[in-house]
Amino acid sequence: MDQSTAVWFVIGLAIVTANLPFLIERPLLAVPWEHAGEPARARWMRGLESLVFFVLLVALGYATRPLIGSATFSGGDQASVLLFLVKLVAVLGGAAALLSYPGWRLRGAPVAKPFFERLLELLVFYGLVGALGFGFEANIGNPFPQSWQFYVVSLCLFVVLGYPGFVYRYLMRRRALIKMPGRSAVVQRPAGSSAGQAASTGQAQAHSRAASAVNPPAGSAAAPVPRAASHRG
Repeated sequence: MDQSTAVWFVIGLAIVTANLPFLIERPLLAVPWEHAGEPARARWMRGLESLVFFVLLVALGYATRPLIGSATFSGGDQASVLLFLVKLVAVLGGAAALLSYPGWRLRGAPVAKPFFERLLELLVFYGLVGALGFGFEANIGNPFPQSWQFYVVSLCLFVVLGYPGFVYRYLMRRRALIKMPGRSAVVQRPAGSSAGQAASTGQAQAHSRAASAVNPPAGSAAAPVPRAASHRG
């Protein structure tokens, strides 16, 4: 396989898989804990299922490097090219089938996937893409031993590739929910404000009536004052 083709294929796959945990709400891992909204099951069954799932996932990661690395790829030999593509599709199809099982077992039940689980899915995708990259490296014929610095730097780059998905999930969607069309802002008044406003209005009206009684407006007839009856002595 050509080196530039392998590099660009790994980069494109890394971009897609790094954003996938944030773009979909469907769980991709069979975790031992229960999701919110998931049908209740026995703990031992959930733990056993999770153990078998991760064992198969690790086995797929370990089998990817020798399976892809041992496949001969020659441009002039169509049989070798076809065999290489069959092995590549088998690896990708096995990973897709294994990662789609946790969502399939929910039978369409709406669940809430926490942020920690999304990070765990990100690490799993990093391992699978890395195993495929090592398989391409072995197929080309120039594998190099790597130290821990390589894994730290490549993991940081993988996390950076997933930043657009993080922005979409936790920034853009939340802002879109806040600014939904047809929603009007509701101003909440403290309790007792209506009663206080009514009381102050009543007091203002009472003061106005008292002032009108003391100083009648110009042009208005004054009320007649009754005279006291006089008695002759």
